[in-house]
Amino acid sequence: MTAIGQYEVGVGLAGNFVPQDYAPLAARLEDAGFDAVTVFGDLMYQPPALVLHTMASSTSRVRLGIAAYTPWTQHPVEIAGQVAHLDAASGGRAFYGLVRGAWMEQLKIDSSRALAAIVDTASIVTALLAGDASGYEGTVYSLTAGTTVMYPVHRPNVPLLIGSWSPRLAAIAGRIADELQAGGSANPAMVSRLAKMSSAGRTGKTPGICLNAIAVVDEDSNAARVAARTAAAPYFDVVAAHDPTVQLDPELLARIRVMCRDGNHRGAGMLIPDDVLDKFAFAGTPTQVAHQAADIIRAGAHRVEFDTPFGLTTATGIRLLCEQVLPTVRDILRE
Repeated sequence: MTAIGQYEVGVGLAGNFVPQDYAPLAARLEDAGFDAVTVFGDLMYQPPALVLHTMASSTSRVRLGIAAYTPWTQHPVEIAGQVAHLDAASGGRAFYGLVRGAWMEQLKIDSSRALAAIVDTASIVTALLAGDASGYEGTVYSLTAGTTVMYPVHRPNVPLLIGSWSPRLAAIAGRIADELQAGGSANPAMVSRLAKMSSAGRTGKTPGICLNAIAVVDEDSNAARVAARTAAAPYFDVVAAHDPTVQLDPELLARIRVMCRDGNHRGAGMLIPDDVLDKFAFAGTPTQVAHQAADIIRAGAHRVEFDTPFGLTTATGIRLLCEQVLPTVRDILRE
């Protein structure tokens, strides 16, 4: 279990802003005291490394995370180069994530060998950044002996996050990753589950556990929860069935899936039971959201992350996260 004094609180962004907005936003989050800023690699958003590069020069302390790459849309050699550039630009504050990747069917990509592809990608990135030219023979990706990068590397070991709800991939994370993240979860009960899954077959230090989910915070709790339902629906559709601590009607999940496939996220979100919503989203007043986050950290999480859209408007949500939610989380955990 993570010691209370060692936790991190972060913010996660989708790459959907105009370029000039990212640097001041990152500076605002750092000034407020957040520990990490991540950018999603979700399909059809701006590539996260590009977004984070614009944030590096406007910050000096906050960790910058690519959360996360899929092993399908970029080769590991390209991932290594982007990670190395971000790490150098930020003075060693980068970390990067790998995930199976959702919605790959839209690209007609066969992702059946996802676990092997993630292992191959992590192995190749690690070898390239460490200057290991011995080569790598993988199942999906390989590297010929003698292949080395042609640019300076700031750190030979950039921290790796693996995002997964799967016991098999969590066990892999336990062997090779620094963090294991359940994307789309705000459920404290998942912390111990993930820790147990990641400990399978590992000796020594286990990865830190991170939970992240969409956040909608507003002084009007009802309005925040209505908006959170719409924002959470497409992620709920992907991850809800993987949470073993929540019992859900299969017919309800099927109805939500059909609505999400039809683009009716508002209708799908309205079907999510009210008590279940709190397991998959941060939604409510600043005090309510702060207590949700504190409960996750008390359960042993290394990091908790508030994700887009933040509030009824981005500006309002960011202001409340900075001025009320984060200070309240710190106060609760000092009690």
